[in-house]
Amino acid sequence: MNWLPWSEALPLIDLPPGYTVRTLQREHIGAVVHAVPRWYPDVTFGVNSVFLREDFYLDRVCLDGATDKDLITLTVWHGDELVGVWGSEREVDSLALWGRIVAIAPDHAGKGLTRAINQGMEEVGRRMGAAFIYALVTLRHRFMQQGLESGGYRLLGFFPGYDRELVAPGVVKRVYQAVYAKLLAPEDKVLRPDPKNMSPAARRLYALLFPD
Repeated sequence: MNWLPWSEALPLIDLPPGYTVRTLQREHIGAVVHAVPRWYPDVTFGVNSVFLREDFYLDRVCLDGATDKDLITLTVWHGDELVGVWGSEREVDSLALWGRIVAIAPDHAGKGLTRAINQGMEEVGRRMGAAFIYALVTLRHRFMQQGLESGGYRLLGFFPGYDRELVAPGVVKRVYQAVYAKLLAPEDKVLRPDPKNMSPAARRLYALLFPD
């Protein structure tokens, strides 16, 4: 499952007028590292704190238009101003995409940028052969939960204590996160589980999450 060439992928992301999306350039790593914690203070600790390290981008993220690594970072611009960062990771063996991070400058929030990138990258995922896309989101703010729900993602449950967040000055705790996902593969390619193979607890939860 290879990333699409960016000449094919970026045109699938239809941003509002005045905004552009670009692949991460090596020369912009410092600006991204500086901006992300200002826009997304919860990133200081936990799984996404790697987005604050320059070596992470150099070692693991596709740079300068390359498609050779498992992680991508897209930058969002309003004219010459960096106003957003979106990151995803491909999981080749499961044909899945993990939406790692979204950070938008507060002055540009509410413009539909996150939804536009999500929708565009879902189509990128389909064209590159991804069957599944998922994200873990904080329960300290509603906007990401509501954004994914309005975008057709299904809430699958919660990971108790999966990540770490700064919950008060000087206080870091393990926190619950919500798990959202969307199936990109057609239904006829998916085997539904047989209830007789489930424990009673699994059957009850499955019926609640998948009433259809």
